Amino acid sequence: MSDGASTGYLSVSELRDEVASGRIDTVLLAIADMQGRLQGKRLSARYFLDEVLHHGSEGCNYLLAVDVDMNTVAGYAMSSWERGYGDFVMKPDLTTLRRVPWQEGTALLMADLTWEDGGDVPPSPRQVLRRQLARLSERGLAAYVGTELEFCVYDDTYEQAWQRGYRDMSPANLYNVDYSLLGTARIEPLLRRIRRDMEGAGLYVESAKGECNLGQHEIAFRYAEALKTCDNHAIYKNGAKEIAAQEGRSITFMAKPNEREGNSCHIHISLRSLDGDPVMAGPGPYGLSQLGARFIAGQQACLRELTLLYAPNINSYKRYVPGSFAPTAIKWGVDNRTCALRLVGHGPSLRIENRVPGGDVNPYLAVAGMVAAGLHGIDNELPLEDAFEGNAYDSGAETVPHTLRDALPLFEGSKLAREAFGEEVVEHYANNARVELAAFDAAVTDWEMFRGFERM
Repeated sequence: MSDGASTGYLSVSELRDEVASGRIDTVLLAIADMQGRLQGKRLSARYFLDEVLHHGSEGCNYLLAVDVDMNTVAGYAMSSWERGYGDFVMKPDLTTLRRVPWQEGTALLMADLTWEDGGDVPPSPRQVLRRQLARLSERGLAAYVGTELEFCVYDDTYEQAWQRGYRDMSPANLYNVDYSLLGTARIEPLLRRIRRDMEGAGLYVESAKGECNLGQHEIAFRYAEALKTCDNHAIYKNGAKEIAAQEGRSITFMAKPNEREGNSCHIHISLRSLDGDPVMAGPGPYGLSQLGARFIAGQQACLRELTLLYAPNINSYKRYVPGSFAPTAIKWGVDNRTCALRLVGHGPSLRIENRVPGGDVNPYLAVAGMVAAGLHGIDNELPLEDAFEGNAYDSGAETVPHTLRDALPLFEGSKLAREAFGEEVVEHYANNARVELAAFDAAVTDWEMFRGFERM
């Protein structure tokens, strides 16, 4: 068995062999949109090898200028009716070419976006992250990342859930199955299929466990270089939904699907030299190096103004409930799950965990934010305050913004964000938040109907 067949990844020559044998006939060319979703084209494998491999493929630039419902909306400088909604180019990243075991005869690869003249598309999430990783590289550093995505499983199909207005759904577990082997066994056929198919797509699965909400679970994957982890995150999230749909079930990664525990996406990040040597650990307090301490200090100093990158949606902020394992206080602690930032591991495995993001996060933007914050701490030699001990919910410390409306001006007014990401990127994602707020403000919710239909 070739390396490609054993790991899920494919070289171009292996793809040619698979296409010639008839085992692969379709290639998915994917980009990550503003929400971190996969968008793109299903290409015939022959056409991909003959044409797209060498020249890329075009796609309408509205893909980075629409809302969640794919409605065209105003306020984006890069794409509008006035600009004609032209194309950008999806340029294949051949290092991401892989099999898609849950789709017969299919391979997939990610693409970077460029304009027709070859210039970058700065608001593209992959490009936002690439820029921050390049800044790290200039300092002789590389980021390694792991993301931990929680999700809730329902015995309803996506179509049934939609038609029912997402009410009266049947969670796959009817009680808290956190760490329960019995509870996870109830849906192990689905979890096992997801794990095996992700292995077949090149992801390194570590484990699966139950969580607190009804039908809530988590599959954990091995950390990797930052861009690779974010690509894997987007592919896994898309693939898990497709697999669930094939099994007659539905999965949601939304941050707060009900009043119980939300779906988190804890992000672990560490730094290494370009030679691969860990650099976070050292002889300082808490086993940190000076660089590691400054990197964490930057996370804490910038967390409020960058929360928009960690919590991008209206629903994101409903996770932040005291005593819920979702953070409120902007504190850091050693293995303290009540803090927004948690120091984990020892020696070479030492890393910081950001507990603010939910399952709805765009991983590219969140990791870019963490790198930018860490560089701010390193470049400005920020001192690290003492680790918090005890219950951070009762600390009286400054908290994460309470709503998207609170987070937006912090991001728009952030000098750090504008210097790190550029004016175009800040304005682009601020507009995305304004679009979501306007849509929510115009909606009449179930809560309003029950409160007011008869009794007001």
